[in-house]
Amino acid sequence: MIDTVTHAIEDPDHVQPFAELGLKPDEYQRIRDILDRRPTSSELAMYSVMWSEHCSYKSSKVHLRQFGEKKPETDVLLVGIGENAGVVDIGDGWAVTFKVESHNHPSYVEPYQGAATGVGGIVRDILSMGARPLAVMDPLRFGPLDAPDTRRVLPGIVAGVGGYGNCLGLPNIGGEVVFDPTYVGNPLVNALCVGAMRHEDIHLASAKGVGNLVVLYGARTGGDGIGGVSVLASETFDEGGPTKRPSVQVGDPFMEKLLIEATLEVLHSGLVEGIQDLGGAGISCATSELASNGEGGMHVWLDHVLLRDPTLTPEEILMSESQERMCAIVRPDNLEAFLALCGKWDVEAVVIGEVNDSGRLTVDWHGERIVDVPPRTVAHEGPVYDRPYHRPSWQDALQADGPDRLPRPSTPDELRATLLTMAAAPNLASKSWVTSQYDRYVLGNTVLAQPEDAGMIRIDEETGRGIAVSTDCNGRFAKLDPYAGAQLALAESYRNVAASGAIPLAVTNCLNFGSPEDPEVMWQFAQATTGLADGCLELGIPVTGGNVSFYNQTGDTAILPTPVVGVLGVIDDVDRRTPMAWGPDGELIYLLGDTRDEFGGSEWAHHVHGHLGGLPPMVDLQRERLLGEILVAGSRDGMLTAAHDVSDGGVAQSLVEMALRAGIGARCWVPDGLDPFTFLFSESTGRAVVVVPRSEELRFTEMCAARQLPAHRVGVVDSGLGADAGYPAGTQVLQFSDQFTVTLDEVRDAHERTLPAILG
Repeated sequence: MIDTVTHAIEDPDHVQPFAELGLKPDEYQRIRDILDRRPTSSELAMYSVMWSEHCSYKSSKVHLRQFGEKKPETDVLLVGIGENAGVVDIGDGWAVTFKVESHNHPSYVEPYQGAATGVGGIVRDILSMGARPLAVMDPLRFGPLDAPDTRRVLPGIVAGVGGYGNCLGLPNIGGEVVFDPTYVGNPLVNALCVGAMRHEDIHLASAKGVGNLVVLYGARTGGDGIGGVSVLASETFDEGGPTKRPSVQVGDPFMEKLLIEATLEVLHSGLVEGIQDLGGAGISCATSELASNGEGGMHVWLDHVLLRDPTLTPEEILMSESQERMCAIVRPDNLEAFLALCGKWDVEAVVIGEVNDSGRLTVDWHGERIVDVPPRTVAHEGPVYDRPYHRPSWQDALQADGPDRLPRPSTPDELRATLLTMAAAPNLASKSWVTSQYDRYVLGNTVLAQPEDAGMIRIDEETGRGIAVSTDCNGRFAKLDPYAGAQLALAESYRNVAASGAIPLAVTNCLNFGSPEDPEVMWQFAQATTGLADGCLELGIPVTGGNVSFYNQTGDTAILPTPVVGVLGVIDDVDRRTPMAWGPDGELIYLLGDTRDEFGGSEWAHHVHGHLGGLPPMVDLQRERLLGEILVAGSRDGMLTAAHDVSDGGVAQSLVEMALRAGIGARCWVPDGLDPFTFLFSESTGRAVVVVPRSEELRFTEMCAARQLPAHRVGVVDSGLGADAGYPAGTQVLQFSDQFTVTLDEVRDAHERTLPAILG
């Protein structure tokens, strides 16, 4: 029997499975208070998914407000937090929208589909703003490379990201692959998409215009993903492992491609008054949010929804997170044209509702009323928790256990061996096993992609205007100091974008943490959020939106706090970009910034000694801003031929990656006042390695001196060193004067064999 509103009134004591749907007793009681009766089973389904942690941000809202309260004064932000994705002005009438979201738990349960539908969902977020999706990125985290859990999930996740993105014809231009024991059982699959549009093409999610029609179009609704990301991502896995396989959505990238083209055509034809993608919480989310953001009322005929499975109940239809679906608000006089364009792209569409000014969201099933709720209470007025938090009891001891006691290499042979060991470390090794499965250059507008510091695409083919995007986070730094760790993630992404020659403009974030019900995890989250908000204010770049992913832990073991930060920048002409690979012989290698003895949380301490303790590198955001200005000016004015930020693995890793990218060796030396080990492996921030033509050396160094940015000449590009060092003619080497020499063949073998040796 269908549980109608009338039945709910007549049977107020009917026992309902609210706990099984993730609701707390007080939350269930609040629903009863809002409705002044018990909810119907359909209403209970809607509230349960929309009040889940993933959809409502109930544990994070009180902290996320800082991104608005501390928003820097800027005129680049066209659409901010609260919409499907933020939008920024990049000049010449162009707007760019970008966002990063998580699909962590579904990807653990079903790696391929979990990752694939994560890409599909973020692409629809960008599409719903009126933009054409142009590129994707994938920040990924796994347990140790050789762990059975990693070997189970990593290949499927990578195949899912690549399979969906490749089928859509979207280049994958960047991301990360990081390994740490805390991600065993909790891989992080964060997906970013970026798209572009003209200013006049921006669309928002609102149901305006009484009498306008609600049209559901795209794939049919099925039983996959019922309570998927909305419920699955809102609780902690038990020790027993994945048990929720039916909750994971199933993607169809070919349908999504048709959906993209149909959506862009109906939008550009002026046939849409408001639009919303169907992701987490499905129809429950789309209808309640559209109604809340519009005239405040909507009526839905749920039995009009086209189904893949005719046995679905109303509750299941409302909760289903089947992919490749969109919801549009269309004027009645535009309906015929809207349906015709959908038909042109072989996309099914059906009217499922109507906008009204009742202030209620009502849903009928074959003529019987099954939902009658105030839509804002579903979409925007869920519970808000100011959860207790406190500094962990172990934090002081962790910070006191610095890496100073660890034995350091000191002889030339030890330094040489350490460089090769580090080049092969899973976190530093070549990720080509992963990135070779992605199409990085489809559409023809990719100008920089992995393993460059930032991905860069051309937006305007006439002017060459483009954008660069980078994502970063060192979870070890965030474990040692969450406030500083979030700022270090911001600083590295900012630095990567600037190193490419682009001016950093805006930020998105994906905040991955353990259970918010753990006061120590909540302290990490509060500190990281405050650090990121303060950092963005100091750098003058706004947060445009993002995602929070809680409950990333198995049992009592939480992941490293992982606030992934994405930075987007603009470049006037992509032909003036700065690549990583250095160029012809004789060009000069400079290290910009200050190098200190900073190894807390470093890759050397982690990989060589399995140690985590001490303090992370010092954060100096004003130095980062200055460095960024120098990198952008050097690129714009032709003073730099190559640049690479210094981060994980230190200067040694930067030099290794630049040499391997170019296939050309170099002669390097240690600046006065630094010991070789600190010079090579310290992870002090605010630094970059740049390559300067001899003709530009004076102009460049004078610019650095005038801006008071330390610039040390530490090498020269030289393809002929091999013979001088006793190797066969043509052998390319990295020579560290008075220390050691290593061939690029040796380094390449170490760097490229790590992932294939384990993954095949």
